[in-house]
Amino acid sequence: MPNKRGCKDHNDAVSGKAEHLAKHNVQKKGRPFKPAHDSRKPLYQAVFASLPTGNSASTAYLHCIKLGTNIDPPYNTGSDFIYADDFTQDSEEYIAGSGQLDDDGNRLVQNTESNGRFHTDWLNMLYPRLRIAKDFLSEDGLICISIDSNEIGNLRKICNEIFGEGNYVTEISVLNNPRGRQSDSFVATVHEYLLCYAKNASQCVVYGMPLTDEQKSEYSYSDEKGAYRLLGLRQRGVASLREDRPEMFFPIYVNPDSLEVSLDEHDGWEVIIPKKSDGREGRWMWGKKKCVDDGDRLVARMIERRNEYDIFVKDYLDRGEDQARTRKYRTIWDDKSINNQVGTQEVKKLLGGEYMSFPKSAAYIQMIGRLGSGKDCVVMDFFSGSATTAQAVMQLNEEDGGNRKFIMVQLQEEIDEKTPAFKAGYKTICDIGEERIRRAGKKIKEESPMTTSNLDIGFRVFKVDTTNMNEVYYRPKEYKQGQMSFLANNIKEDRTPEDLLFQVMLDLGVLLSSKIEEPL
Repeated sequence: MPNKRGCKDHNDAVSGKAEHLAKHNVQKKGRPFKPAHDSRKPLYQAVFASLPTGNSASTAYLHCIKLGTNIDPPYNTGSDFIYADDFTQDSEEYIAGSGQLDDDGNRLVQNTESNGRFHTDWLNMLYPRLRIAKDFLSEDGLICISIDSNEIGNLRKICNEIFGEGNYVTEISVLNNPRGRQSDSFVATVHEYLLCYAKNASQCVVYGMPLTDEQKSEYSYSDEKGAYRLLGLRQRGVASLREDRPEMFFPIYVNPDSLEVSLDEHDGWEVIIPKKSDGREGRWMWGKKKCVDDGDRLVARMIERRNEYDIFVKDYLDRGEDQARTRKYRTIWDDKSINNQVGTQEVKKLLGGEYMSFPKSAAYIQMIGRLGSGKDCVVMDFFSGSATTAQAVMQLNEEDGGNRKFIMVQLQEEIDEKTPAFKAGYKTICDIGEERIRRAGKKIKEESPMTTSNLDIGFRVFKVDTTNMNEVYYRPKEYKQGQMSFLANNIKEDRTPEDLLFQVMLDLGVLLSSKIEEPL
């Protein structure tokens, strides 16, 4: 059962529950978060909270999220799913609350199945969250949304409206169920989608994937600058003819004895011009200035089968500090580590039971993290679930020495008493997420003690609560002299100095993960 008061190690998690974010008007009351623990601790790296919409937290975290996360909204929940921020309603409750009944209880809509309710309710749940996500994103930020074929078309439409069609980045097909979903009516589905949009496409930074050992072996040459491979200087593919870029058609001269390369003409040197395989005049991929400035990277080689020289460029494996060689991600992800079954087994192995349904694998979230986050940024997940994203972020930090922070957002969904998770002591999904972060962080430290001595695996837990201040129910003219004493201290009796501190932090735009110290 999760430790309800946290662990002895200050880097271990402390516990708490995420309350429903929409039940309190926290902006007007000025009391968006209540710490669910004693937070007089050293610096923690992240916030685990149910983040309210439209309150002072928006000021604190506005424009600071680099990766708008793998938002993984519920999208395979059945035809009667309603996510009205009270989590769910059954069909009759929905009909009664959505204006489909008159005062006498008679239905005003003859055929509720044909009025778009199933898609509309899902979109109504997701739309405001995406609007908020856009505000949180930094200008170079990226948002990634996991989705299946049922709502991909509708999701593209609302993302185009919120982010703009020009900020569409890509749609990736993710092979996550190789055996196929046999419950499908016609064809067994083996994949889902990852839809990616930028906050501002002109500033968005999308990273590549690390090279495999096989790919690194291509860099088989070396000099004083390190390992490199040779790439042809002649442009290939689209716009590779002389008429496409005339200024990039010029001769390069090669010394046949020393293979020295020059743009200046010399007696007895071979003249090389860019030509296509069919004999047409092509062009170089570098202009003259680039060839002069980086002339030490140009290499001449005799091509025996053509009995002529050609020009190549040294392409180095190491591009300098913080510029590790990567390759662009492709639009189909089919690695075995991202299968749904892997995610299920991860939770089972870490927590000792199958306590979550269909969790994403940490490897899949790591791929998204590499795609959209640098080493020092904030990652937010609006649908945290079992906190796979938190585990993935910690693993990425261990892998590349990064200092990424995560914000996990999760409603306090209660767990069915008949499930193994409830019997194991978990009352809400938040409990599972918190315990997973604890155990995942501890496991990372234990498996790599030499490289994780400075890895911070701690986090803070917050829940949404009402204002710190007592409610004021009377107008000033309605107060009598005997009531003045009640206004001497308007702070609620159950609130601590810590509660007031966190309210002030949010009001001033100070991040909740900031270091808190007490004077000696």
